[in-house]
Amino acid sequence: MTVIEKFLGQRVAVPDNLNYHIKQGLWVKKVDDKIMFGFTQPALILLGGIKDIEWLMEDNRMVAAGESIIFAITGKILYLDAPLGGALFYNDALASLVQMVSDDPYDQGWLFKIKPSIDIEKAYHSFATVDEYLRSLRSTEGYKNPEGLKGGVSGICKAVYTGIGAQKL
Repeated sequence: MTVIEKFLGQRVAVPDNLNYHIKQGLWVKKVDDKIMFGFTQPALILLGGIKDIEWLMEDNRMVAAGESIIFAITGKILYLDAPLGGALFYNDALASLVQMVSDDPYDQGWLFKIKPSIDIEKAYHSFATVDEYLRSLRSTEGYKNPEGLKGGVSGICKAVYTGIGAQKL
């Protein structure tokens, strides 16, 4: 487990034994003949948490890669797309306990599984390794603003927030 002590003012963990879908901030895990997906802790921090989730399709339906499958309310509106094609299965427990996504993101808080329409090994290994995911995080606001300062870290934001007395420097 890789731990980042200061990521937008919080401590986050990134498991070393998973693969990652960088674009959407998802961890990826093989489970029998399916691939399971869930938000990483860094992604949840960057999104501002999960307030509500709505499934956009029925369980056991065939989906194409890139098709919108989840509507989520975070710090903003978010549509999640299927990272690969195959039969889709949601984590039904989240319908009434959406807080599980934040409370236990790497176990009970998983979002969905897909039984890939291609070879599972090929599908699984098409996702990023933990090292690739950690490198991608270096360009995010979480790394650039490790203390979680209001207004971010850009020069313009600092000037505006300092001017109104809200920036902690």
